[in-house]
Amino acid sequence: MARWEPNAPERLSKAALELFAERGYENTTVIDIAARAGLTKSTFFRHFQDKREVLFGGSTLAALLAEAVAGAPEGGAPLEAVACALDAVGGKVFTAERREFSALRRSVIEAHPELREREALKGLALTAAMADALRQRGVPELAARVAAELGALAMKIAYERWSRAEAGDFGEAARRALDEVRAAVGH
Repeated sequence: MARWEPNAPERLSKAALELFAERGYENTTVIDIAARAGLTKSTFFRHFQDKREVLFGGSTLAALLAEAVAGAPEGGAPLEAVACALDAVGGKVFTAERREFSALRRSVIEAHPELREREALKGLALTAAMADALRQRGVPELAARVAAELGALAMKIAYERWSRAEAGDFGEAARRALDEVRAAVGH
């Protein structure tokens, strides 16, 4: 690929995942990733801090969740605001075009304890973003925390099912997982 082609972050992400799967995460360098994408090391660092960031990105997902919670219809229960957030990220982040990438990403992360730890930290940040957004809507502290935790659990379950192609649409998978989580809590 020519260096001037658009979508450098996507190209770098794709190249990184391919190399992580082929060589292993530890055996892949930033230079390898940039070369596979047909870009330079400096271009890599313009888009990512380090090779882990290819897998975890910035705070885009947390911002989308918080924005969707804030924009949920007024008067609904906290879990309904969380459900709106899960619907929103499904339509913007977890699209059919991203499923293969997401499945490969998940397998790379599962194979490395350091990456599993980073994924857990990212999950905590997503939960905190939803809880903060709920509190800003006037939801009491405990209710906001519980709704955000249950929403994060449902999102994790939905992501696992969706990336394994056990579910068609992420939004539908998230709603189903949220219903299952609610039912489990009710027992």
